[in-house]
This record gives sequence, structure tokens and C-alpha cells, in this order.
Amino acid sequence: MSRARHIGWVFPPITTLPPGEDLIAAGADLEPETLLAAYQAGYFPMPLNRRKIGWFSPDPRGVFRAGDLRVYKSLRRSLKRYEVTTNTAFEEVITACADPGRPYGWIDRRITDAYIRLHHLGYAHSVEAWDDDGLAGGLYGIRIGGFFAGESMFHRRTDASKVALVHLVEGLGLESDPGRLLDVQWMTPHLASLGCRVIDRPDYWRRLLDGLERPPTDFFQPPSPARSAGRETGPQ
Repeated sequence: MSRARHIGWVFPPITTLPPGEDLIAAGADLEPETLLAAYQAGYFPMPLNRRKIGWFSPDPRGVFRAGDLRVYKSLRRSLKRYEVTTNTAFEEVITACADPGRPYGWIDRRITDAYIRLHHLGYAHSVEAWDDDGLAGGLYGIRIGGFFAGESMFHRRTDASKVALVHLVEGLGLESDPGRLLDVQWMTPHLASLGCRVIDRPDYWRRLLDGLERPPTDFFQPPSPARSAGRETGPQ
């Protein structure tokens, strides 16, 4: 990664990277322009320590494409159990995802503040699943065009995060447009049970470019005025 005069940080094309390596670079910042440039180049950030940010481009990469989502019988029942909203509790969702008590927690204050800022600019979005006891689960990520980068998800009740993911796949229009892409970074058993696939870096790059060119759907409502009073929102 290098610093370009007047235009911020430049991320090397992922098609030039060595296969099989996930951590590509370290440093830079978490300004909105840097983050948006990174996602459009195939990278995402994770803290390496208290001072340094790492930039990752996994190979292979976990994704959902058209037709990949599997909704099994018990999950269909769970879909009836929760009310699902978007962008009504972004800060609560990212705070829950950042709970230091979670195994392998990686979301620190720098990440939280940066993505809240992107939320108010209209690029970071949340999906929430609610029941009678309140926020039961959810997820958040970055949307640019027909591309969505899922960052983290959490649940407090059974299947709540999976319900949020099902609504996300449907709301992004993945099932009707093969050019759209949901990036989930790494395959996990949790995601594999729902149909997540892994693809190599060249395939990911092609699909990323296709997704970025697609227009966004109207799935996400604007950030709640009650939670973003006095702040401008960007493109939805």
C-alpha cells in the first residue's frame, strides 16, 4: 500500500497478490475515503494491535451468490418469530458485535467509530432482528452499488442473526440478479450451513467489479433521524 499525493491511500490490485495470503498490508487510516477505496479494491480492515490496522484480502474468499442461500426447515420457522428492520439500531448492532466477551472479538473503538461515521454517510448499514424482549440479533456491513461486504453479526436468541442474513440476501436482490455479490470474508461453519461458498481471488475480483456496477436496491431505509440528528446522510 502506498500514499498517493492528494488522493489518499492506494491499494495494489488484488489480481497481482500472491495466492493464498490473507494479510496484505498494514498501516494507513480509517477515514471514509480510505475505507471506500479499500472495499472497491477488494480489501477490508482489521486491527493488528492498538496502533496498527491490517488490510486483508482472503484467498479463498467466502461469498454468497445467486442461488447459494439455504433456508432449512427450522430456520423457516424462525423467520416467523422475529420482526426485521434496517438501519434502526446501527450503533446497538455494532456495539453488540464488538462485545469484548465474544470469542475472537476484533472490533475495537477505532473500527466502531469509523463505521458509525460511514453509517451516517449512507454506506454502512445494519439489519436488525427483534422479538418481544428487544434486539435479538443482527449484522452490519458496507454497501456500494450491488455489492455488500458483511462485517460482523451477532445473536442473543436462537437463529436471530441467521434471520437477519436471510432478509439481507433477499433485500440485496441476489436471487434475481447473478451480478450482485454478498462478501462474508471467510467461510465459517455457521455460514457454510446457510450455503456460503469460497471462491478464488481472480473470481472474486470479477464478481466484485460486476457487483459495484449494479444499482443499489431500496432495501435499506435511511439512518434513523432519532439516532443521527443533525448529521447528513449520503447515497442510499
